[in-house]
Amino acid sequence: MPYAITQLCCTDASCVAACPVNCIHPTPDEPDFGTTDMLYVDPRTCIDCGACAEACPVDAVLPVETLTGPLADHPAINAEYFAGTEPAAPAEGSPLFHDWGPVRFDRVLPADFPRLDVAVVGSGPAGMYTVQDLLLHTTARVTLYDRLPVTGGLVRFGVAPDHADTKRIGDSFARYLDHHRLRLRLGTEVGRDVDAGELAARHDAVIYAVGAPTSRTLGVPGEDLAGHLPSTTVVGWYNGHPEIAADAVPLDTERVAAVGTGNVALDIARILAADPDRLAGSAIAPGALERLRASLVREVVLLGRRGPEHAAYTRGELHALLRRDDLEVVVDDHDPRVGEAIDAAAPGEHAALLQGVPRSSEVPAGPRRRVVLRFHAPIEALLGDERVTAVRAGGVDLPAGLVVRAIGHRGRPTAGLPYAEETGTIPHHAGRVDGRPGTYVVGWIKRGPGGGIGRNRRDAAETVASLIEDGKYGVIGARPRRGGLLRRLTSM
Repeated sequence: MPYAITQLCCTDASCVAACPVNCIHPTPDEPDFGTTDMLYVDPRTCIDCGACAEACPVDAVLPVETLTGPLADHPAINAEYFAGTEPAAPAEGSPLFHDWGPVRFDRVLPADFPRLDVAVVGSGPAGMYTVQDLLLHTTARVTLYDRLPVTGGLVRFGVAPDHADTKRIGDSFARYLDHHRLRLRLGTEVGRDVDAGELAARHDAVIYAVGAPTSRTLGVPGEDLAGHLPSTTVVGWYNGHPEIAADAVPLDTERVAAVGTGNVALDIARILAADPDRLAGSAIAPGALERLRASLVREVVLLGRRGPEHAAYTRGELHALLRRDDLEVVVDDHDPRVGEAIDAAAPGEHAALLQGVPRSSEVPAGPRRRVVLRFHAPIEALLGDERVTAVRAGGVDLPAGLVVRAIGHRGRPTAGLPYAEETGTIPHHAGRVDGRPGTYVVGWIKRGPGGGIGRNRRDAAETVASLIEDGKYGVIGARPRRGGLLRRLTSM
């Protein structure tokens, strides 16, 4: 039986390199790479060797016969990606297996390449792929800075606690934390404890992997009311973020409104509405689990400003939600355009994912908590005196005691560096920060928020390649560095 990739896919393409018969697509050299929800195994050419499963850093590749429950739809999802296409040719070198040949490195450094001292700011996926690349492909000494007292970034604090396999990629990063050429400076924030100028003076090169830590705003009246939270607060709360209190999310209301229809909104709805006993064995923060056991929440309504054909969640995440037996999932049919779009959708179209899902606009009466998908409901205002009591969406006032906006992230300025306000990123060319020789960016602060965890691997490779090129031509590594910074930080 063939293998299939599930929605836990991080898209870092380790499986592509491991596959001997070229059955996993899109590959990094194909146009669709980085744009699809996940990678896919072609069941027509898979030879059931298991090489992809061994290479996968998040255990997202599994034999088809083992996929049950929330994962049962994934063989069909994988096969559907290849519908109407011809099977890809086997990998070059053999009709079945790679001609491995001698070990070689893609980037060969000259003998006189300088031994660089590089700072990486941020220990999330982008930062850790960068650290990995530097340690494996250069002789650089690396200092990893992070404003939090622990490493991990979005892998630790942004992935839902019941997605244990996705969080497992953090284990592959953790092995580098003990590397003899890596130093850790945790609890150190650029702009608070050290400025960009000091880092540039102390290190030959500085790579910023600071992500997009703020949530986009709604831009409507009432945003300042209590009971309105960004998704970063809620996600950080149930993941035990050290800067978010255990009581940060009020659960003393029967209905929660989540603005947005992406995977983060689905995660929030699933966690807030789930049976707490099902979360007990997950990575959820103990304080959050305790509060969920006493929660009054019975319904989470996801509000999308457009129709179901434009919903941002991925196919795999929606299927996993629909297969839950502790939750009822319904489509709110208050607007006739919703049902029309779902009924008219052809197989494979996004709206077709909701065919067969119950439709209702009534308050639930059953014992199960429920998640409601309400489309064509653009947010117009948050209502209430001091705390949110309702959200006005699509001309209707929907009572809700908690509103969570999950409409995307945005980068924020770093003192001493340029910043593009329109994109929320640091301007750069191939990772080189404009006008700052020796300063680089990677991840969301480089390209904007979006893409799976694995997208950062290719992103890091581009930035490190630019750094290596600058080292070869003497742009970095040829000037004296000012010491004393690490001694000052250590004594703080």
